[in-house]
Amino acid sequence: MTDAPQAPVERDVMEYDVITVGAGPAGLALAIRLKQLNPEISVCVIEKASTIGAHILSGAVIEPGPLDALLPDWRKAPPPICVPAKEDEFWFFNKTGGHKFPIVPPGMRNHGNFIVSLGALCAWLAPQAEALGVEIYPGFAAAETLHSDDGTVIGVRIGDMGVAKDGSHKPGYAAGIDIHAKVTVLAEGARGHLTKRLVKRFELDRDSDPQAYSIGIKELWQVPEGRVSPGKIVHTLGWPADNKIYGGSFLYHLDNNQIALGYVSGLDYQDPDYKPWEAFQQWKNHPLIAPLLEGGNILSAGARAIVTGGWQSLPKVEMPGALLIGDTAGLLNVPKIKGTHQAIRSGMLAAEHLAANALAPAGFDAKLRNSDAMAELRKVRNIKPGFKKGLWFGMLNGAWETAVGGLSPWTLKVTPDWSSLDKLGQHERPKRDYVDRSLAPRDRLQGVYYAATEHDEDQPVHLKVADTSICVTRCTEEYGNPCTRFCPAGVYEIVEDTSADGSSNKRLQINAANCVHCKTCDIMDPYEIITWVTPEGGSGPNYQNL
Repeated sequence: MTDAPQAPVERDVMEYDVITVGAGPAGLALAIRLKQLNPEISVCVIEKASTIGAHILSGAVIEPGPLDALLPDWRKAPPPICVPAKEDEFWFFNKTGGHKFPIVPPGMRNHGNFIVSLGALCAWLAPQAEALGVEIYPGFAAAETLHSDDGTVIGVRIGDMGVAKDGSHKPGYAAGIDIHAKVTVLAEGARGHLTKRLVKRFELDRDSDPQAYSIGIKELWQVPEGRVSPGKIVHTLGWPADNKIYGGSFLYHLDNNQIALGYVSGLDYQDPDYKPWEAFQQWKNHPLIAPLLEGGNILSAGARAIVTGGWQSLPKVEMPGALLIGDTAGLLNVPKIKGTHQAIRSGMLAAEHLAANALAPAGFDAKLRNSDAMAELRKVRNIKPGFKKGLWFGMLNGAWETAVGGLSPWTLKVTPDWSSLDKLGQHERPKRDYVDRSLAPRDRLQGVYYAATEHDEDQPVHLKVADTSICVTRCTEEYGNPCTRFCPAGVYEIVEDTSADGSSNKRLQINAANCVHCKTCDIMDPYEIITWVTPEGGSGPNYQNL
């Protein structure tokens, strides 16, 4: 006897001219600019976080030019965290001290820029979009794209609510709605899960290098009076990273005795034992950093992938019915460690293209490639790939590329991050010259507490592993399960179960409730069998001013 087929789920349908997935700077800039150009265009922005800005994490120092163009009067009522940049320092650290570079690299000179919280900036932009007639829906997680018979993207489906871990419907079950639109704009940020599928479906990366990423881990601290110089910006290279790891830090002095600080690790590292989260904690305990933090407390913490492939990794950004903008397209300027101005710039450009072309995506790819956004990326295209040959070569190559303005007659290739990972014993393990730590958090689980992440435990696991047997066989033998180390939230564990007869078996345990949606696992898994999909809308971290 077979089970009777389930009746199809009835779904409500909403219709708009434009649907934007993601309420980051790119998505909100597009929505605002569209309404400025044509108030009659109906625009909807959906955001998977419970509130606007709750999943947004960035340094962030912004170049104000694109924001000036979008909202010329923004300085009269700026976002809540907005500190003019006043002083730049660039250091090279060793374990016990460091050397301050006498000259700050051009890309890190921030005169005229502003230190902001990108999450707070987006929360500030959202009501300005709504005042123009944009409809914004936080807590709406786009689970899949919708397509017509010929494959054209016609909108998105919001994930169902109230589904149990076993797939059954709980008492509060509600079917996700379908949102139809003449054009769907993907503004999901780095490694967007819908973007990843569309890139594959439409072969958007056929003529580009693979995308590359780093992981940025950030904390916001409240420190005792007298330690902060608002507007001071510090970047460091060196310890605790060895010469083979693309790693560095940022430390920004804010108002109200607060400091924003973080550490970036390129995900093209070789050592399978490397722990990006631990490297950040080590850096915080450096003799030149720890005195700033001692006696203070963490207000918020989190992690997020950063897109770093640059010019040669840009996929085609248009397809039938849809566009890619911002970090989901890959527009961050790596030497500057800045992407917000590029995100706003690309959102405005897309809005202007759609408004002028009856909402037709065709032609946007060429328009973006001929824009200032891409000219900026072309000049620095060889800087990040140069660090594949080590820190010192990377710095020399970066100096050369800066001196010639990116006019080198060559373009260095970008390879998938996971392909850089050594197998166990392939090379001699680098010696981690680490110190005993005293500053909070003590471990990754406490870090998850500061991210305030929330997931209903009884929902389907949103980290899909295609074949978990690989995890306890090949991956254990070949790489030593790097997912247990590269994840900044302790999501992945290899646990040992003992059966009644005394035998033991290892298995992968996924602590999905810890997830901070950084996407590192989706990027770094050497077998490419981990896929991050969206959990229920409203799930995930609740960052405060990151």
